[in-house]
Amino acid sequence: PGALARMRIFNIDGREVGACGNATRCMAHLLFEESGLDSLWLETAGGFLHCAKVGATDVRVTLGPISMEWSAIPLSRQADTRHLPLASGPLRNGLALNIGNPHAVFFVERLADVDVATVAPVIQNDPLFAEGANVGVAEAIDDHTLRLAVWERPGMLTEACGTGACVAAHAARLRGLVTTDDVIVELPPGLLRIRLLDDNMVEMTGPVAYCCHGYV
Repeated sequence: PGALARMRIFNIDGREVGACGNATRCMAHLLFEESGLDSLWLETAGGFLHCAKVGATDVRVTLGPISMEWSAIPLSRQADTRHLPLASGPLRNGLALNIGNPHAVFFVERLADVDVATVAPVIQNDPLFAEGANVGVAEAIDDHTLRLAVWERPGMLTEACGTGACVAAHAARLRGLVTTDDVIVELPPGLLRIRLLDDNMVEMTGPVAYCCHGYV
């Protein structure tokens, strides 16, 4: 009740996942066009998500809450999720978070110097992550800006990851790398605007663009 639509999300490996922030924004954009609404709720496996139209092509979605309980990630054994006992090359002292899907976030001095495709799969496939993990590698540019790359669970370096941007901003705030509630996250295709809310909730805003269409 109250949701305009129910959405299921599948990665390219066929695995169903509980959350995908950018897919949620894209789905909401299509529903806004179809319905004429500028605000709606979507039902997903990760919970009920509120979406709002905030520009001609910009959509905001509220995600969360972000959990750092080891059993919620889920991890295969109890561990400190704020200082993960894992390392791969320059990826050290990471954080584990869940925002409907599992993430590991690592901060580095300079993202351009990191071969993410080589070092991230070691973390993604570590037995500590009971369901694998999306691995975010982030560089703090200033007190409100991050540069981010994400190695996703299907085993690929993605162009953009909305939930990854949300947990990276949350983790950066925990580490004191950003000091504002509004964080800009730079990804290869462009920027996402993240607002850190109370109760570990997050708002993500960004543009939607058509790349192709077809018929089923």
